[in-house]
Amino acid sequence: MDKMKKDNSVFHISLIVVFAIVAWGIASPGSFGNAANGLFEFIVNNFSWMYLLSMFLFVAFALYLAFSKYGKIKLGPDDSEPEYKNSSWFAMLFGAGMGIGLVFWGVAEPLNHFMAPNGTIQPGTSEAANFAMRASFMHWGFHPWANYSIFGMALAYFQYRKKKPGLISSVFEPLIGEAGVKGPIGKTIDILAVFATVAGVATSLGLGTLQINGGMNYLFGLPINTTVQIAIIAIVTFIYIWTAVSGIEKGIKVLSDINLLLAIGILVLSVIVGPTVTMINAFINGIGTYAGEFINDSFNIQPFGDNTWIGSWTVFYWAWWIAWAPFVGTFIARISRGRTIREFVLGVIVAPSLASFVWFAVFGTMGINLGTETAVEAVKVTETALFVVLEQYPLGSIISLIAVVLLCTFFITSANSATFVLGMMTSQGDLNPSNKKKIIWGLVQSLLALSLLLAGGLTTLQIGSIAAAFPFVIVMILVMISLYKALTTDEKFD
Repeated sequence: MDKMKKDNSVFHISLIVVFAIVAWGIASPGSFGNAANGLFEFIVNNFSWMYLLSMFLFVAFALYLAFSKYGKIKLGPDDSEPEYKNSSWFAMLFGAGMGIGLVFWGVAEPLNHFMAPNGTIQPGTSEAANFAMRASFMHWGFHPWANYSIFGMALAYFQYRKKKPGLISSVFEPLIGEAGVKGPIGKTIDILAVFATVAGVATSLGLGTLQINGGMNYLFGLPINTTVQIAIIAIVTFIYIWTAVSGIEKGIKVLSDINLLLAIGILVLSVIVGPTVTMINAFINGIGTYAGEFINDSFNIQPFGDNTWIGSWTVFYWAWWIAWAPFVGTFIARISRGRTIREFVLGVIVAPSLASFVWFAVFGTMGINLGTETAVEAVKVTETALFVVLEQYPLGSIISLIAVVLLCTFFITSANSATFVLGMMTSQGDLNPSNKKKIIWGLVQSLLALSLLLAGGLTTLQIGSIAAAFPFVIVMILVMISLYKALTTDEKFD
């Protein structure tokens, strides 16, 4: 009995922490908001440099491992083979890692940068349009995916090759030993990971609900109100818990494959009805400026100037991706057994980044191509920006309808992946957690999203979860050190 209580401590403490945060956010949204905003401002003002430096290190470290002798090491025994074919593997990691964010920001982010670029660039000009694409590529490219890959690679290595539990704390054994991993330090790391996952995913579910409601209002005149939003959350919750309980093979994999087909469908249709040549030019030019300014943009912070834009966009994104890293990294590790480190890095960083570049080149171009008047109208309400732009093109209603369906499926794949991962995190790293825990975490995520939606605290929770995930910057640097230490003593090179 004592062992069982000890084994479930991460589960019980995590639930208490999550419910305490929700209770605070609902009972006193003002003080919760002030505390979250104050902490985030402190971090941005004093530690932006740390986020910029860390995210660049993640890219450099991942690429170094991929092209070094360690790239040949398999995430599993030397004779292991990948569990999933490449297309399904890519669909699942993409759905978990970006998904709903791409649909939400595909039009809105480039238009925001087009109308309010950084520095001395004149809004609404061709220079602003080029900057908009480069900034969007930067925020959704190599950096976030390298960030995910650090956790994913380390977890998969220790889980499948070293036979350790699928917990983030397991990665630290080379640094703090087995006793440290099983002690208070290890438990704290795992509890922080659970909180970051629940808060990050719940926020995305809430934002996704708002956009689905906005799309249905735009398409069908469905009112934007609490009743509709509760109905959306209830329906989607039932589906994502069902698919999570069904397991990866039957539920998550099938839905991720559908996701990929829908995403390809909406891209192809948009390329056909939109300014095709301009989209191609935007993609080619965007790749060039992204690559050409990669180092400069990675370290771009003004020691004597205004960093408002950098703090609001780049640092905010870097903090947000780091907050998501425990969840996405754990899920990517779960589906990557049998792949080499080189294959893992190229699959997790390069392939999804290119897909993101194509996405922003297509939808960003559709928005910018309409000019400043439509851009001003579209960015007024982020949730409906995509639908405002699509309405101006042939087949706009059909593409908008597919976009709403895609929002729902991405919503479901992110949530069911997170539900599965939370079950693992609170079951001593069990690769197939009990349905009971998956159902509990599925309901907790929805209740958190719903309660904060009702309390008007979604943005506050997003800022709060980012602030709370600040320790993960340090954690991830230690993950790199621990993984490298383990790789240098791998039996493949004995």
